[in-house]
Amino acid sequence: MRDRNDVTAPTDNGASSYHNKITHDIICFAALGVLILALLVCNLCIGSVEIPLRDIFGSLGSGGRGADGTVRSILWQIRMPRAAAACILGGALGLAGYLLQTFFHNPIAGPFVLGISSGAKLTVALVMVFLLGSRVRVSSWGMILAAFAGAFLAMGFVIVMAGRVDHMAMLIVSGVMIGYICSAATDLVVTFAQDADIVNLHNWSQGSFSGITWENVAVMAVVVAAALVSVVCLAKPIGAYQTGEGYAVSVGVNLRLLRVMMVLLSSILAACITAFAGPVSFVGIAVPHLVKRLFGTAKPLIMIPACFLGGSVFCLFCDLLARTLFAPTELSVSTVTAVFGAPVVIAVMLKRRKGRS
Repeated sequence: MRDRNDVTAPTDNGASSYHNKITHDIICFAALGVLILALLVCNLCIGSVEIPLRDIFGSLGSGGRGADGTVRSILWQIRMPRAAAACILGGALGLAGYLLQTFFHNPIAGPFVLGISSGAKLTVALVMVFLLGSRVRVSSWGMILAAFAGAFLAMGFVIVMAGRVDHMAMLIVSGVMIGYICSAATDLVVTFAQDADIVNLHNWSQGSFSGITWENVAVMAVVVAAALVSVVCLAKPIGAYQTGEGYAVSVGVNLRLLRVMMVLLSSILAACITAFAGPVSFVGIAVPHLVKRLFGTAKPLIMIPACFLGGSVFCLFCDLLARTLFAPTELSVSTVTAVFGAPVVIAVMLKRRKGRS
């Protein structure tokens, strides 16, 4: 006769494994949250002017009224908007990369590699040159709309190519080529820009979180929050899509609508990033892989918020290094993200090749 414990043991082990997984996820999310808070504090304290932690909290507690005038100006007008932008846009980059990798079923798909960021960069550069050159002020919403037009056009080109090429490697090559073409056109525009307000376009075109204002932060927060909520609502259909298109159709997923939504949301996120920070490389590719390895799952309901938090951590860390590593000279944030992101991409490609062999 079988022992009662023999019957219940598998159930108990399954429940224990399930609870351990939940505990692991909670710990990982908490760790990402702590890292974001720690990096935010470091970004506020460290710089050409060192600001003690007590002055930071004192300024935040009094709304900046009780702080020294210089400290108040540095914190509220320079460092805080920049850190907030790095957090929001970094999260958007991680999320955009996750959507594109899921859409194309390709581990190295991302806004930068597929040329989407470069397309957005070109249209923003054109708008800034022609409108600012005519003394017409471009609002934050106008910048996002211009970037969305370029990102959407580049994304459309990539989708058309996806239907014409047999290998995903050719799709990546096509994206890289459209990126080079758009970057060359942008450099041409920047070269002939003479207006004093447009000269800063060069720094922006290299990727930078500097010069962000609270108005920019408010606009990007609204756009990215709306996109994030929309992606979370699509978590269940995305999970079915990851399993296979046949399975997704069998459980009632509207594949055409899902693909349209993924294209629109990834384009909006890429446009928002490029409009304010220029093209930031490798974050969208590297973060989803790092997050997937950290959490040990590919479930969208976990990956979506995790990619957002992971992107925030990645960009806050890289922007801190870009500002301080060779101070007072400031590196473009894309230079630093490439240093940390490119090895991840290389490791993914080598692992994929090893798996095939």
